[in-house]
Parts: sequence; C-alpha cells; structure tokens
Amino acid sequence: MNITATNLHFSYGGDVVLQDINFELNEPKIYGLLGRNGAGKTSLLSIIGSFREPSSGKMLINGEAPFENAEIMQQVAFLYNKDNSGETDSVKTLLKGLQIYRPYFDYEYALELVKKFKLDLKENLSNLSTGKQSAFNVIVGLASRTPITIFDEVYLGMDAPARDLFYKELLKEQERHPRIMILSTHLVSEMDYLFDEVLILKEGRLLLHEAYEDLLSRGVNLIGSKEAIDAFSKNKEIVHHEQLGDTFSVTLYGEFNDMERQQARERGLQVRNISLQDLFIQLTKEDEDNE
Repeated sequence: MNITATNLHFSYGGDVVLQDINFELNEPKIYGLLGRNGAGKTSLLSIIGSFREPSSGKMLINGEAPFENAEIMQQVAFLYNKDNSGETDSVKTLLKGLQIYRPYFDYEYALELVKKFKLDLKENLSNLSTGKQSAFNVIVGLASRTPITIFDEVYLGMDAPARDLFYKELLKEQERHPRIMILSTHLVSEMDYLFDEVLILKEGRLLLHEAYEDLLSRGVNLIGSKEAIDAFSKNKEIVHHEQLGDTFSVTLYGEFNDMERQQARERGLQVRNISLQDLFIQLTKEDEDNE
C-alpha cells in the first residue's frame, strides 16, 4: 500500500486546518502522528480514512483518491473516539456484522481479544464503560487487519494495564500481519517505542517526517558554562534554552556526529540525548512559549 499527500490543504468553516502537506508512506510500518491540540492530526487522518476530502492538493492511496472510493475504503480502517450512547446492539452482534463489511476481518481473533480485554459479548456497546468502549474500538482495529489501520487516540479511555495489553497486541499483530499502522497520540513517552517513523504537525503544517532513530539522534541537550555552550551552539538550531544559576542548558536540533559530541565533552559540556517527548515539546512550542 502507498499513501501520498501532495500540496494538501484543508479548510473547515473558513479556518485553514492543514497547509501544504507533503509526505509518502509506502512501507508496512508503525507511524506515530504527533501534534499539539488543534495541529490538524484528526483532519489529516480523516482525509486518509475517506471521511473528508481535501480542499486542494491531493491525497492518494495506491494512486487513487480515497474519498467516496468504495474499493479504497475497504483497505482502510479509521478508529476514533465516538459517541456510542445510541448503539443498542451487543458486542457480539457488532463484531459479527463487521465480517460482512470488512473483507479482512478475523472474527476468531476478535473473540480472542474480547477475552483478553474482558468484554462481555452479550452487553450492549452503549452500556460499556468508557474504557471498555475504547477497548472495543481497539479490537475492531486490530481484528480488521486492513492494509491501512488508523488509531486516532481511541485508547485514551483505557487504563494503564489495558493500554499496555494493546501495545503488546499491536506489536504481535504487526509481526503476524504487517501493514501501515498510524497512531495519533498525546501519550508520547508511553508509546514512542512502538514507532518506526514519526510525523509531527505544527499549526497545520508538517514539521518533519523522520525515522524514529534518526529523529532521536538529532536532538541533543548540552549543560555547562555559557561560554562553552555559545561556542559549540554557533550556527546550530537552538530549540530551547534555560539558565539555572551559573549553569546553562540548551537543546539543539540537527546533525551531530560522534566527533562533535566528543568535542562538546572536551569543552566541559554534559551531552545528553533527549527523549522523543521532550524533543516534540520543544519543536512544537508556540512563539509565546519561547518568550
């Protein structure tokens, strides 16, 4: 499968939500989609999932526009938090119905997951707790086994043990049935180990699209004297800085080889790699956050 966005724009109610988005996903990997609230994550995913149409530019899946494309829609599962208060069918009835509409759906695997997440097959979906409803959405996504599977923060209602179970099942399922998995999340520190590649949106624009390991290698935190930090940071991108007494700390983003890291240490600087969450926070800070 291949997902390609070319000069994609999307506006809603007169507001520009996505601007000039360009990327390509063409390997069965787990992709993390990160961004602050309002960055446009759900809008982008809804376009991939055939729920919305771009205002301009192109979103193509295997060379075809997904919007109102029945064949492409069968290849994509888009799971998100929704209001199930009016859903009167039981868990079992809903899962059986998915076999009709989802050609890749594995009902037996879905039943295995129901047991693991401790759902009651006879209970109406609307009567389940928020956490159990989230688990139901996770089950649908995993068992659908669509070539493109999107989870838009459907797991936020689950408690920590249930989320951990989901992460483990996700990795097992990806090994058994490789596909393009896209996870949108705010739980960056909890989920970062799942990602093969990371896409970060900032204010409706694609800030970066990098392999997870490559992205982490670009973030460096330096601690030491102002003189040493200023000398080493010259001509490098500083995404964060702070002062604690006579000690200065900066976070740099860019290419850093082993020789440069050693040179920083020789200047008396502490050199630390930073987590994806910290790098994400610094890269997506708004102007007023940096003042």
